[in-house]
Amino acid sequence: MMRAKDALYRAFTKLHGAVLFRSKGRVFGRAAGMSVVGLVTIGRKTGQRRTTVLTAPIAEDDRVVLVASFGGDDRHPAWYHNLRADPEVQVTLRGTTRTLIARTATGPERVALWERIVQIHRGYGRYQQRTDRQIPVVVLEPAGGLDAEPNER
Repeated sequence: MMRAKDALYRAFTKLHGAVLFRSKGRVFGRAAGMSVVGLVTIGRKTGQRRTTVLTAPIAEDDRVVLVASFGGDDRHPAWYHNLRADPEVQVTLRGTTRTLIARTATGPERVALWERIVQIHRGYGRYQQRTDRQIPVVVLEPAGGLDAEPNER
């Protein structure tokens, strides 16, 4: 049985994603002072392409950093489980789509990124207070290094 929170999240993501992709990021390309990205993963159970829309507190030329907060829920979001099963993802940011490889930040890297993320958007700190799980910080980087070519959508 789907929770009401999950149903609302899916409906919002679908609408937001449609507008974001159709406008190539010109509409709904920013939220809460952060870049908005369209993330495409492969469903770990279905093998189907799954698209979700997320804020990226850090969106640089060489990497995009996402937070698997799920609003402070005790569960990891489905997209996080999917990219752990298959780390090759597609990300649309500012009208450009490219293939990146996902990994979960750990140790000192995670600590440094988390400090930066909470400075950018304090809400993530509140999300962490709501749950006992450590909220994952996900780093998306080009597979071939900085020379990887973006794919125009």
